[in-house]
Amino acid sequence: MKAVVQRVEHASVTADGKTVGSIKKGLFVLLGISKDDTEKEAERIVKKLVGLRIFADGEGKTNLSLADVDGQLLIVSQFTLYADARKGNRPSFTDAAPADKAEYLYEYFISLAKKTVKTVEKGSFGAHMDISAGLDGPFTIILE
Repeated sequence: MKAVVQRVEHASVTADGKTVGSIKKGLFVLLGISKDDTEKEAERIVKKLVGLRIFADGEGKTNLSLADVDGQLLIVSQFTLYADARKGNRPSFTDAAPADKAEYLYEYFISLAKKTVKTVEKGSFGAHMDISAGLDGPFTIILE
């Protein structure tokens, strides 16, 4: 499982011309799920994600977590995080989870996040989406 985590002032995702998820200050997460992932990986990544101390405190040091700043989460499924472009010019996606498994683990991931984060929004699984984000920093971390 891979999560590209970006600190944002706001972020939103639309599918078929409709906004399906929108947050204010918080974290925008692109979540990639591999064919070998299980619930255990989801649990570990969610725990790390909500505990990340990447928000500035009163002294400007990155000392605060999502909960400390009453931050929100926007999570979007992104199978292309498992693209393999080592050979040729057309990426292979054989390491990405099949759609049914990926969707299950994506929804499981979101349900775990909702247990500790007040506002959790999501993208539309498998859809073509347009994403808008006001990056804060920018501050980007990759969790694996």
